[in-house]
Amino acid sequence: MAQSEQLAVRPGPGTASVDSVVRRMLAYGSAWPAGDGLGVFNRVYLAVTQEIDRHIDEGRFTDRRAAVTLDVLFARRYLAAVDAAAEGLRPPACWRPLFQYRRHPGVWPLQFALAGINAHIGHDLPLAVVDTCRALGCAPPDLEREFERVGDILVLLEERIREDVMPGPDLLQIADPLTHLVGSWSLDRARDGAWSAARLLWGLRDLPDLAAEFTERLDAGVGLVSRCLLTPWR
Repeated sequence: MAQSEQLAVRPGPGTASVDSVVRRMLAYGSAWPAGDGLGVFNRVYLAVTQEIDRHIDEGRFTDRRAAVTLDVLFARRYLAAVDAAAEGLRPPACWRPLFQYRRHPGVWPLQFALAGINAHIGHDLPLAVVDTCRALGCAPPDLEREFERVGDILVLLEERIREDVMPGPDLLQIADPLTHLVGSWSLDRARDGAWSAARLLWGLRDLPDLAAEFTERLDAGVGLVSRCLLTPWR
């Protein structure tokens, strides 16, 4: 079984809430020092989760139950990685670069944010879709509207994220390779890849050995991209 599956937490619908996830992330933000790379991503992800919660409360999701379940199970993949690292266990490969470089002085905040988003969308999101299908007794096509709505919120927030943690213009002129690096990563492509991976994993649900192998390779590939995104520049 792939390690990312071993660390998975799959509560049924109603066993957790978006509010409980928000409280966990707020606690992380209070505990981690300023400049902590994981804290940079946590701050970004907290804003995304609160925005999704607001959309749920406003009735912007077609299926509220599916939206809440997907949002919570998605977030718990990240929380499980943090818990694993805190307990001295190895988190999924996609998260390891961020844990390893979180205090590196040569990595810009934007790099930390994008590496976390890459790990969470590229690896955690497809697994969360499958988790949600199992919890609700449905299939990925039944979640497509909720998936797209979450993706639309992420796209809207990505521009704000880049503005908040992007180095100033003078630094960007000095660090042109950094501009090239962060510009080569696309949230839209990551989201499309996550949906394809979720559909493939669902198709492999009766073939556990193949599903585990695919999950492990997905984890490693996403981790490689995260490591590239965290290339030190100073």
